[in-house]
Amino acid sequence: MDGRWTARLALTAAAAAVLVLLGFAGLRSIALVGLGAAGLAVAAVGLWWMLSRKGAVRVLGLVLALAAPLAVLVLYVIAGLLWVVLVSVVLWALAVTTGRAALAARSGPASRPEPAAAPPAHPFLIMNPRSGGGKVGEFGLVDKAEALGAEVCLLDPAHPQDVTELARRAVDEGADLLGVAGGDGTQALVAAVAAERDVPFVVISAGTRNHFAMDLGLDREDPSTCLEALTDGVERRVDLGFAGDRVFVNNASFGAYAAVVQSPAYRADKARTTLEMLPDLLTHHGGPHLAVRAGGTAVDGPQAVLVSNNPYRMDDPAGLGLRERLDSGVLGMLGVKVDNAAQAAWMLRGRNGPGLTSLSARDVVVDADSPTVRAGVDGEALTLPTPVRCRIAPGALRVRLPRHRPGVPRGLPPMDWHRVRRLALRTGRDATGPNSAAGHRTSRG
Repeated sequence: MDGRWTARLALTAAAAAVLVLLGFAGLRSIALVGLGAAGLAVAAVGLWWMLSRKGAVRVLGLVLALAAPLAVLVLYVIAGLLWVVLVSVVLWALAVTTGRAALAARSGPASRPEPAAAPPAHPFLIMNPRSGGGKVGEFGLVDKAEALGAEVCLLDPAHPQDVTELARRAVDEGADLLGVAGGDGTQALVAAVAAERDVPFVVISAGTRNHFAMDLGLDREDPSTCLEALTDGVERRVDLGFAGDRVFVNNASFGAYAAVVQSPAYRADKARTTLEMLPDLLTHHGGPHLAVRAGGTAVDGPQAVLVSNNPYRMDDPAGLGLRERLDSGVLGMLGVKVDNAAQAAWMLRGRNGPGLTSLSARDVVVDADSPTVRAGVDGEALTLPTPVRCRIAPGALRVRLPRHRPGVPRGLPPMDWHRVRRLALRTGRDATGPNSAAGHRTSRG
């Protein structure tokens, strides 16, 4: 659909959402909207109490979090207006979705040059047989890699090995490509060696979550397809993040999450351990007091900080955890600071909430009132000396990728009603001009 018509559909759906409320509820529509907002706010307060308190207050918080939305629905039913609210919500969701789609179509698809790469002469791959529940064996990765001429080092779970040393030794002995079939933590350690020695690096999506592979656009369902990079590959340069001297390909976390996952009891009972530790961590009665500096912004006392190798998408909750670029040359920083129930309710505003700081910077410094701080670096539990300076190394890693791969799902841009309205009012001649979607696609090649 033409971007102009998509924008017009968005405006029509938005107008219809308002007209349905006004037409069938009249002045009561204002009360309906206010009641819904109040219910969400009460639920957010309840959730905050459930996470940050213990005993009777935690139970009360659970009751509020569950009962507030239910009470709102019951009141809508009693008033005979539940269907009105549901129809209006559906229309508004359609308006926002189509509006963002219209803006995405106008910007055109992003494309980056990926030069073809000659097959390596001596590829060296490290594979963890336990990673991802045994994907290395399930997909026959060892045999397939060796059939392509790769030397494979299969890690022995009973005898832990230093993968950094294995990678360095392999390059010293003539390896001209390094690769890993394993989790993101192992990927980061070997990627650091590949960047240090300036040899290409291959990611094989055999881990549990495969976040790095996902953001490179690789196939996470069938890791054997990643091996095509050895015979029909292209090369890209991507950034690497550093937390102190430790490399990360995804992120480094500090604060509540890092403290919880490092608890000895966490692996045995994750839910119970989290509920027991969070109250002290969220109310600053436990754990160090953090202070973060990123660019010209300072955040004092956040409960949680996430520093990522390139910013994560923040356009919607489903996009959190995805990065459309790995070569922007900046870190992403997400800090959460919620000191009371009122701030918890305001968090419903998303990225505009007062308790959430989201920005990009070349350097992020995480300090604490203790000589060390717990951190989760690409899922690995570490203790780092403070202050921890996180930095970005632009284009430090040469990544070898299969020529044919699924790619990274494109995110929709944030909703901007002013831009949508301007796009909807464009004439046919305007739409084919240099600023149109077609113009953008042509210029990007």
